[in-house]
Formats: sequence, structure tokens, C-alpha cells
Amino acid sequence: MRIYKTSVLVLTAHSALAAIFLAGSAPAAGQEIDIGEIVVTPNRAPGDKAKTGSKVEKITKEDIEKQKKPTVLDYLTLVPGVHVASPGGTGQEASVSVRGADKKYVKTLFNGIDISDPTSTQVQTSYQHLLSGGVTAIEVLKGSQSTLYGSDAVAGVIGISTLGDIEPGVHHDVMVEGGSFGTVRGGYTLSGASDTGKAAASIFGLSTDGISSALVNGSPSVDSNPNALERDAYRNVTATFAGEQKLSEQFSVFGSALFINSSADYDDSGNPPTDNTNNVTRSTQKAGRVGFNLDLMEGRFRNTVSAQIFDIDRDLESVSAFGPFSATYLGRRNKVDYQGAYDATDWATVQFGADYEQQFADVTDNFGTNTSDDMSIAGAWGQLVVEPIDNLTLTAAYRHDEHNEFGGYGTYRFSGAYLLPGSGTKFHASVGTGFRAPSLYELYAPFGTGNPDLQPEESLGFDIGVEQRFLDDRLVADVTYFQLDTDNLIDYDFSTFRYVQVPGVTHRNGVEASLTWAAATWLDLGAAYTYTHTRQPNGQPRPRIPEHDIGLTATVRPAEKWSITATAHGVVNVTDRVGSGGSAFDVKLKDYLLIDARIAYKPTETTEVYLRGENLLNQNYQLVRGFGTPGAAVYAGFKATF
Repeated sequence: MRIYKTSVLVLTAHSALAAIFLAGSAPAAGQEIDIGEIVVTPNRAPGDKAKTGSKVEKITKEDIEKQKKPTVLDYLTLVPGVHVASPGGTGQEASVSVRGADKKYVKTLFNGIDISDPTSTQVQTSYQHLLSGGVTAIEVLKGSQSTLYGSDAVAGVIGISTLGDIEPGVHHDVMVEGGSFGTVRGGYTLSGASDTGKAAASIFGLSTDGISSALVNGSPSVDSNPNALERDAYRNVTATFAGEQKLSEQFSVFGSALFINSSADYDDSGNPPTDNTNNVTRSTQKAGRVGFNLDLMEGRFRNTVSAQIFDIDRDLESVSAFGPFSATYLGRRNKVDYQGAYDATDWATVQFGADYEQQFADVTDNFGTNTSDDMSIAGAWGQLVVEPIDNLTLTAAYRHDEHNEFGGYGTYRFSGAYLLPGSGTKFHASVGTGFRAPSLYELYAPFGTGNPDLQPEESLGFDIGVEQRFLDDRLVADVTYFQLDTDNLIDYDFSTFRYVQVPGVTHRNGVEASLTWAAATWLDLGAAYTYTHTRQPNGQPRPRIPEHDIGLTATVRPAEKWSITATAHGVVNVTDRVGSGGSAFDVKLKDYLLIDARIAYKPTETTEVYLRGENLLNQNYQLVRGFGTPGAAVYAGFKATF
């Protein structure tokens, strides 16, 4: 068995910030700082959204502050084309889909770090453990992105940043909140900026007694239920750091770190699931990334080199009707990356890069077996970005990857954006191929379950849409058609008890529509609608993907110190799959409408108190067949900045 020992260099937040200020003098009051930030963009570099052919949605720090919800999932659920389903309350394993493709097809980067779990059944991110504290931006890049981001980026990329725009000086932010289901959360962020750098460090915690994921007489197990079962508690402590520092006009360094320690109770799966007072899963995630930027030829030739590591330690403990079970999962990802860009002319830029990644997974006592597996993949890519005429931006990209198990694979991507002069109309489109490499579990799972002969899943996706701006850009509307076809789907065959390639094409298509309107100085409105149609080769729809998904938001500022934000999220016609193999069948879940609201008052410019309500209609609904969800809940909080 391989045992990992990670050497971690820990710098205190105060020391990191002090280094920034010692490196350069503080700017004049009111001077703006713009040294870039590590965020996901369609071209892997900061760029103008108006010149982007791919569809990208951005959740800003202001959006997060308006709602003050505890997890990243709370914000993703209102993004057009994204759906979230969890079997129970906070901390339960979350299913996230983008345009009908589940999370194993979505690359997730936290301050540039790939945080997907190599020990999982499929390589995918544990979104349920991502707290929103300290997060300053979330970007959702949709469509086939394997050409720029490699394997797994079939449906899109989600980028999370904690290093947004920071005002000059040193800043302290504290918050605390408490409310329903025995929930308490709080945190602290230290940030600062000078004329040559910026940094932010934070620590946040969340503790909740939760609800029982199992249902009692068809209803969620909450306080008002006299037959309530054992609650499934959840605990999370998250610490983050990110910083950038210019050492000269041509050279800068950057780094980021992430630490997540969590524990969650859970109930036994089944139909229906059963309450279990013994099940618990514990997880510790540690990650870091360092690198430098080097600009040559008066900034025309830009280079970025980085190295990152992600380490996860998961433990499962259970005592059920099948007897005691305990397993430990140790996983690691090592990755090095180079990215370059050369401005050949004022209308043409050549981008290029290469990366090398290793994944390791050690599993102990998995039904009495121990396994130790690893894989590696290397890739190189190039992209041409041109603006042949005013307002028209075109990109063409190609990537080749070499996997140590299944050999080479190539992907391509094209995109275009055209802004019709003087009209506020933008046409955008993209098309690309993608692939998903089999996970270590799918290749090498014990008892013959794994299949080392598996080949990558292949995909072809495209989208085309139009964006229209009105009223001096205060009203923005967009409609986009999308389609994603996946071939050689990897799935578990219950007749042979192993992973196999499923012949045929899994088809997904639909329409996304969104609208944002700054209707008045005191009123902001937003709306999103997604229609998604999915079909597997056998004609069945993909489970847990709603046909209609609607989101509405409104922020009202009735007085100088008051603000009210409300959201409504409705889902129509979603099914889940019950059973397995040839005995599996689809069950329609109940349509639902969730209304949340938050009212805030600022006694001073730097303090705020608020009251937040969730599921105010007390809807009885399910996201996963047989698993409960929280009823109406109320939370009160306080925030201060100094």
C-alpha cells in the first residue's frame, strides 16, 4: 500500500500580507488595482466577455453578498443549465449536472486547483463540501472544453476564486450566523492589496444537526415531525489562501492553498432508504498551487508556469443489516502546467500549452480488499484567437492527450462571437469534441468489477445563441440552444457485475434563456429558464435531470440602509431511477417551487444584520427518490468589515 506524506509550507495570513506591502508602496487613496485574478475563462486567460463565443455565467461577490447562503451549491442551483440534487440535507453527496451531463463531465478548479477526487467511483468533485465563505467569484463555462482543459471537461468548467478585486490596504471581514436545525456558521477573512500585489486568507466553519435523509411516512424528518428519526449531522472547517505578487514589470509569482475537514452522517440507500444511526463519512482535503508569470517582448509574449497538488483522505464507517463496514480512501493528484500566449499582430494571438498529471488511489478494507492504483496523462494544446474585422472574434483550438493506459486522443474546439455594431446584439456559437478518461475505480475496481480494457467516452457538443442589450446595458437577455452527444458511455452492468462500454449515443439538448434587469436604482431583477431533453441509447431519460428549470431573483432597496433579496426556484417534470439492471424503472418526482428571502439592515457602513428564510412555502419535495429535504427554515446573521 502506498502511504502519502505531504510536506506543506504554511505561511500565516499576516506574514503573506506583510510581504506584499513590503514589496511595494501603498497606492494613493482611490487608486484602482488590476493585476488579474485566477478565474476560469473561455480562453484560459482574462478576456472581454463580449468577445467570447462560449457561454459563460458569472456569480459575483455582490451576488453572493445579496443572498448570504452557506455553500457554493446554493448559488449554482440558480445558474441556467445547472441542476443540483442531494439525497438529504446539508453535507450529503451532491449530484451536479450541466446541460444534462452529471458532474463526472465537469472540471472544477478552486483558485486554479483541480479538486476532483481520484478515489471516487468516477473522478468528480465533492461539491457538498464547498463553503461559500471567502469566495469572491464563481464562473460556469458551459459546452465542450476538453481541448483547453483536458479529460472530464466534457460539459463545462466551474471556476471558484477567493482572490477578487481588493481595495488598497488591509481589511478584516467577520461573520456569524445561526438558525434552524441547530445550524451555526461563522468565519473570518483577512485581505489586502498594494500597487504590486494582493492576497486573501480565510477560515470558515459550518455545523448543523441537519435532518434525517430517510423519510418518515413520506415526509422529511424535521422538528415538527413527531416520528423524526436520527438527524444526519454535518461539520465543516475550511481554510483558504490566495495571493499574487509582482516582483518586476515582467515577473510575478502566485500561490493558493485549500484545506477542508468535514464529517457527515448519512442513511442507508435503498427504496426506500432506511435510517441509520451509525453511518458516518469523514474527509480531509489538502491542496496547493504555486507558479509564476513571465512577460517578454514588451508583454507580447506571456508565459505562465504552475505546479499543483491535491490530496484527499476519506473514511467511511457503517454498521447496518449487512454487518460492519469500514474503508479508507487515500488519493492524490500531482500536476504541472505551462501556458503561453503570443500576440502575433494586433488582431491575432496564438495560445499554447502543455500539462502532465498523475493520479493515485489507495483503498484499504474495501469489503476486505486493499488496492493501490495509479495513472498518468500528458497533453499539449494550441489555440488561435483572431479578430479579422471589428466586432468579430474567432477561435480554433486542438489538443492531443496521451494516457498511460489507453494511448492517445485528440479533441478540437471552435468558437465565434459577433457584436452587431450599434445594436447591442451579440451572436455567439461554439462547437467542440471531448473525452472522459475512465477513472481508476472503473479500470481497476476489485472483484473483477473494474475493466482495464475500457476506452475513453467520446463526445460532440455545440451551442448557438444571441444576446441582446437594451436601455444602456441595464437590460440583458440571452437565448442559447445547446446539444451534447456522448458515445461509448461507461456504465455498470448488473448482469456481469462490471463496468462496460454502452453501445450507442446518449443525447442531450435544450434551450437556456436568461434575463438581468437593473430596473431602477432600488430594484434589480433576474430570470433564468432551462429546457433539457435527455435520452440514453435504450430510449430512457437520464435520471434527476428536470425537463423545465426556472429561477427568479429580485433585490429591492426600499431605504438607504435596507435591502431585501428573494429567489424562487421551480422544477417541472423530473424523474429518478429505481432498482438496477433489467428491473430498473423510472419514477416521476413531485414538481416543486422553493422561495427563499433575505432582509438586511446596515446600522453603519461597515456592519450588517440580516434575517434569511429558506423554503418559505414549506414544500414537501424530493431531489432524489426516497430521500428527505429540509422544510421551512430561518437564520439570523451579523457581518462586520474593518
